[in-house]
Amino acid sequence: MSEQVLTEPTEGLPLPAPNEPEPMSMGAVLRVVTMRRLWYAQIVSVFGDFLALFAVITVMTFKLHATAQQVTTGQIAYLLPIALLGIVSGVFVDRWPVKITLVSSDFLRAGLCLLLLLVHSVYGFYIVLAAISVVSSFFTPAQGIALRSAVPKHGLRSANSLMQQVMFIMRIIGGPIAIFVVSRFHEQTCYILDSLSFIASGSLIASLALNVPKKSAVVVTPEQEQPTSKDGKTGIALILEDMKEGAGFVLHHAALLFVIVALAAGLFVMACFGPLIAIFVRDTLHASTNVFGISSAMIGLGLLVGISILNAVAKNVKNTTLVYSGLGGIALSTLLMATAPHIVFQLGSHAIGVDSLLTIVGCFMIGFSAGGIIVPSQTMIQQETPPEMLGRVGSTVMSFIFSAQIAGLVLSGILANHTSVRRVFLLCTGMLAVLIVAGKLWMEPKEHMTA
Repeated sequence: MSEQVLTEPTEGLPLPAPNEPEPMSMGAVLRVVTMRRLWYAQIVSVFGDFLALFAVITVMTFKLHATAQQVTTGQIAYLLPIALLGIVSGVFVDRWPVKITLVSSDFLRAGLCLLLLLVHSVYGFYIVLAAISVVSSFFTPAQGIALRSAVPKHGLRSANSLMQQVMFIMRIIGGPIAIFVVSRFHEQTCYILDSLSFIASGSLIASLALNVPKKSAVVVTPEQEQPTSKDGKTGIALILEDMKEGAGFVLHHAALLFVIVALAAGLFVMACFGPLIAIFVRDTLHASTNVFGISSAMIGLGLLVGISILNAVAKNVKNTTLVYSGLGGIALSTLLMATAPHIVFQLGSHAIGVDSLLTIVGCFMIGFSAGGIIVPSQTMIQQETPPEMLGRVGSTVMSFIFSAQIAGLVLSGILANHTSVRRVFLLCTGMLAVLIVAGKLWMEPKEHMTA
C-alpha cells in the first residue's frame, strides 16, 4: 500500500507530472455521459432534499412553535448519524457493488421521506431525519467512487465543482420554494416531492454503466456469508482491520491529512456562523433584519461564485495552494467582521453602519474563500486515494467534517454565552492562522525532500 502511494504523483508537489493533460472544463466533463447522468441525479435529489428539509424547519417553527434550540437539534439529528457511522460505512461501501449501493440508498430514502407524512411532533422529525441520515452515510462515499470512475483525474476538479454548485444553488432557492409550496399547498407536498426525487435519482443511476475498478483488498467466496481477506480474518476483525487501514492511510499522508483538517476547519467556522449571525446583527451591529437576511444569503452566494470562478480561473493552481488561500481568506473575513468599527452614515434616507456593510462583505468573502477549500480538498482526496480504499477514506472524511459542523453548531452558542460574538470570530481567525502555519511547517519540508 505504501509503495503505491509513494510512486503515484502527488497533487501537493511543486513539479507536475510530465505530459500531464490540461484540466477539463465543466463543459467537457458534462459531455461524459455517466457524469452527466450523475449530475442530473444530484440536481433532482438535492432539490427534493432541501425542499423537504426547509418544509420541516417551517413546520417546526411556525406550526409546532419549536424553540431555536429544538430547530438546531433537528439539524444535529440529521448530521450526527453520518458523523458516527462515517468511519464504518465506508468499509462496507468498499465491498458492495457501487451502483446497487447508490440505487438502494435512493429508494430506501424515498420510502423514509414518506414517513414524514405521519409525523406531527418535533421528536418524530428527529427520528425520521436521523433515519434518512443513516442511509445517506452509505450513499455519499459510494457517489465519490462513482464520480472518480466516471471522470479522468484531470477532470475531477470540474466534476466536484459541478456537484457542489448544485448543493449551493439548491440551498439558496430551496428555502423560498419550500415556503411557497407550504403556504400555497401543504408541507406534505414537499415530502412527496422529495420521495419522488429520490426515485428519479435512483432510476437515473440505475441506467448507468459504471466502470468501477475491482477491489483487490477483499475476496468474497460463494461458500462464505462473510467476506474474508488474504490473511484469514473475518467478520468484525476484518471490518476493524479495514477501518485501521483507511485511517492509517490518511494519517500517514501528510498533505491529504492537512486538506481534510482544513476542510473541517472551514466548515466548522461556517457552522459557527449559522446560529450566531442573527445574534451578531441584532446585539452587536444593532441592525435590521434586512442586514441579517442579506448577510446570510451572501455566504451561499459567495460559495457559488467562488466555486465557479476558481474552477475557471485557477485550473492550473495546485490544490494545496487553493486550500491555503481559502483558509487565509476566511481568516481575513472573520478578522474584518470582528474588528469593524461602528460608524453610521446616511445613504439617501437610510442610515447604515460601516460594520454592517463589512459584515455583508465578510460573509461573501467567507463563502468565496470556502470555495477554495471544498472543491480542491475533495479533488485531492479522490486523486490521492487508491481505488480500493476510496469508500473508507471518503466516509472517514465525511465523518470528520460532519463532526466539525456539529461542533460548530454546539460550541458557537456556548462560546457566545461565555464571551462575545466578536471574540468568537477572533477565535476562529486565530484557529485558521495556526492551521495555515502548521500546514506550511508540516508540508513544505516534504515537498523539498521530494523535489
